Amino acid sequence: QVQLVESGGGLVQPGGSLRLSCAGSGMIFSIYDMGWYRQAPGKQRELAAAISSGGSPNYADSVKGRFTISRDNAKNTVYLQMNSLKPEDTAVYYCNARSLTFNLWGQGTQVTVSS
Repeated sequence: QVQLVESGGGLVQPGGSLRLSCAGSGMIFSIYDMGWYRQAPGKQRELAAAISSGGSPNYADSVKGRFTISRDNAKNTVYLQMNSLKPEDTAVYYCNARSLTFNLWGQGTQVTVSS
């Protein structure tokens, strides 16, 4: 079965850290560009960070310097290390794999930043 499964979300205090993981199965993981998107209540889904099949990352301005995206193709997994978390980072975080002819989403994992 072709799927992406996210894990690692939860409740964290402002200034804290979380590491999200997204494991792919049933797919040739290494050929896809991978992204972490997020959707806060009442807002549109937005890109937080992405990493190309070649390993080049890019980040939304709102997370630059705080989030780091990485991938381990041997483990079919992409990670999002989130540091210095803010309440405005609260959202459901979705993993995405895509190419010109492929677009797959995970089910999402909730991240809540609150004291």
